[in-house]
Order: sequence, then C-alpha cells, then structure tokens
Amino acid sequence: SDKTVKLWKVSERDKRPEGYNLKDEDGRLRDPSMITVLRVPVLRPMDLMVEATPRRVFANAHTYHINSISVNSDYETYMSADDLRINLWNFEITNQSFNIVDIKPANMEELTEVITAAEFHPHQCNTFVYSSSKGTIRLCDMRTAALCDRHAKFFEEPEDPSNRSFFSEIISSISDVKFSHSGRYIMTRDYLTVKVWDLNMENRPIETYQVHDYLRSKLCSLYENDCIFDKFECVWNGSDSVIMTGSYNNFFRMFDRNTKRDVTLEASRENSKPRAILKPRKVCVGGKRRKDEISVDSLDFSKKILHTAWHPSENIIAVAATNNLYIFQDKVN
Repeated sequence: SDKTVKLWKVSERDKRPEGYNLKDEDGRLRDPSMITVLRVPVLRPMDLMVEATPRRVFANAHTYHINSISVNSDYETYMSADDLRINLWNFEITNQSFNIVDIKPANMEELTEVITAAEFHPHQCNTFVYSSSKGTIRLCDMRTAALCDRHAKFFEEPEDPSNRSFFSEIISSISDVKFSHSGRYIMTRDYLTVKVWDLNMENRPIETYQVHDYLRSKLCSLYENDCIFDKFECVWNGSDSVIMTGSYNNFFRMFDRNTKRDVTLEASRENSKPRAILKPRKVCVGGKRRKDEISVDSLDFSKKILHTAWHPSENIIAVAATNNLYIFQDKVN
C-alpha cells in the first residue's frame, strides 16, 4: 500500500484433504470420546483455487508514498524507496530497516528534486541505482559507506538549449529505471522517451527511443489535465533485445534494439479475443489521415498503459490498461 510493504505467498490448490479424525467435514472439532475408528486422511481432486496469504508486514518506515520495491540478488534483502529516502530491509525482520539514501534537506524549502524510482543490480548485491525528478540517475555502492549519500556514478544527458521550454523540467523527470538482465545497461523512461545507458558511459545515453513525440505540441493541454505527470513504466524482454513501454489511447510501444524497428499496438476489448492477432497502429499528426491511422486529436488520454511486464524467458507480456489486465503471447506456428 502507500507506505507499507506486504509480503504475500501466492499458491494454487487442486486437491483437498478429507477424512480427518479430530474434525468433521465442516471443519468443526469432534468430541474425542466419540471417536471410535481411526481414519487415514486422503486427498480428493477439486477445482483449481488460487490462494494469496499475507506472510509479513513491513510498516512504519516511510513518511512519503513508496514508489519502488526491489528484491536484492542475495534473496535475503530488499529495498523500498519513497520521494526522499531509500530503506534496506531483511525479509526476516519486519520492525527494523536501514536507511541507505536520504536526500531530505534540513530546510524543506531547499528541496530541488525527489527520488522517482530505484532498483538493485541483477547480479551484484552491493549495487543499486535510483532516478530523480531532474532526469538524473545515480549508481551507488553499499560497500563504500552505510549511508550512500555519495554516488559512485552519475548519469545525466546535457539539455539541448534549443529545446528548452516551460515543460522541460517536468518531461525530463524519470518515471522508471530498470537494469538489463545482463546488468550491463540501465533503461530509463521519461515522459516522451525511453533511453538506454551503458554503465561505463555517464555523459549521455547510447540509445534514445521516441515513445510518442507527436505529443510534444500538446504539452500545454496535457499540463492542464495533469496527464504530463503520468508515471509510465518500461521493461526489457528476456534477452534485452526488445524494449516495451506504455502510452495513451491504450497503446503500447515496442522497440527492437537490433533492427531499430518499432511498433505501436493497442490493448482493447475489441482486439483481445482469444487467438486474435494485434494489428500495428499509427498516429498521424497532419491534416490528411489514412484509413488505418488515428489522429493525434482523437487520442483518449484517460486510457493509458502505465504498467507493463514481460515474461523472463518467453515472449509473453502483461499490459495493465485502466481496470483491465491483458496478456498477449507471441504467435506460435
């Protein structure tokens, strides 16, 4: 929830035990003096049931809303991040955490940026990154000091003065940061682009993908309806060769890093019938519109895909659109 982390166990059951000695079939305890026969409990088939059971609650460590949770590669610890602090937890200890990043100034009027996302390195348990609302990424090493107030690396792309506008700082805020599975790259998502950074090059990204550049002329109206503050996520596929992120009108985008091709697909009830094939969508900016194109003026900004996920090894994706969850699978011949 907003300021509390909960650990759940999710399990499936397709069998149920029957024939208890001390309980009847309704689960009520039987009178031991009435039990004259010893029974051997048996497992009977039943309809598949998915159960979610809360195991631990990690509370009272965050003053602000949590924006990120990341499990460490040691599988013993995880971190949770809010606007101003990042805490390190042990899975077995619920009442204590260690503060590893604290950017809260003594005077809150001096606050210039907030933490927007954080993630552990997939293989090095001492390394993590966090992004800021100023469009910067800091890589920290927990071996250096208990409080990682000094970063090991600082990633930032210099702003082009010719593109400077009233909205520059807002749209440069990073909404998501993700390590590649290999651990060599990090991917960041801001309002208009997805960027890929090499851990060995801090001054600029090695790849930049335009998600919906046609919205650049709409920033004023997007600011007025608060859409400009939407937090879009981004994900890698299992081999780090394809990137996926969401957009408006229930569109989501895929970028192939090898071929440099990209595609826009739509998650909607009309095209989500079983075995239906998704057709690429195109958005036109000019006056003339082709039959299969949609005008930028007719996009529905209330339908947005903020959350996406990719199966770690197969071409199966999950896309959350408003109050619907869509799962798509690559066509199998």
